[in-house]
Amino acid sequence: MRVLIVDDERPARDKLRRMLASEPDISAIDEARDGVEALEMLPAFAPDLLLLDIQMPEITGLDVAASLPTPAPLVVFVTAYDEYAVRAFDANAIDYLLKPYDQPRLQRALQRARERLAATRTATAPPTAAAPLQTPAPALPAVTQLLVPERTGTRIIKVDAIQWIETADNYIILHTADGQPLMRQTLAGLLDKLGPRFIRCHRRAAVQLDWIASIVNHEKGDGELLLHSGARVPLSRQYRADVIARIAGNS
Repeated sequence: MRVLIVDDERPARDKLRRMLASEPDISAIDEARDGVEALEMLPAFAPDLLLLDIQMPEITGLDVAASLPTPAPLVVFVTAYDEYAVRAFDANAIDYLLKPYDQPRLQRALQRARERLAATRTATAPPTAAAPLQTPAPALPAVTQLLVPERTGTRIIKVDAIQWIETADNYIILHTADGQPLMRQTLAGLLDKLGPRFIRCHRRAAVQLDWIASIVNHEKGDGELLLHSGARVPLSRQYRADVIARIAGNS
């Protein structure tokens, strides 16, 4: 099991690392000093489990949990404040460690993680001749918000507020009512995170289905999507049939 510790306090990270060192099935441990660093480390480190503090500067642990990619690592919140418990489990946490905790309490949280990981691997393993087909594990929810680094800090963008997305060289532009922040990300990679509510409508654009008000047809088979906000988004002939089918299925 690969574990990423996320806490802005060095003593808290050191304590968890010491406790984890005695667990024989933990193959890798790394640390992040805040939520932004944790999200940046995810692709390369690929943790199975986040031990995630809640109160941190810039973005909270709850914001991190809501911004995890799919498939997401398991999350155990580690905090000194018990008032976040309900929101933590709403964020699909598998456990909630209240500081100060001891080794047995941490071990119970790790055992929950082991059981959840084992169940997921069993459900996704190919069937054998001696074993019946397994029911696939339920799909993890798409992210509900995105964290966009800016010069003065990190901006939190609610996915519901994103009307459409377009590419700009090595960046993408998120069109919202409050602005058009840039992210260094591919359009295809972002669409994988956002889930089925978004659909590509052009090689350089995608749109959130709920924002589409009508389709404007052009003579050559392409057109535009008129959004409820009044924005116009290009619709190419290549994606037109898929967009119409998705709108019909979404109504």
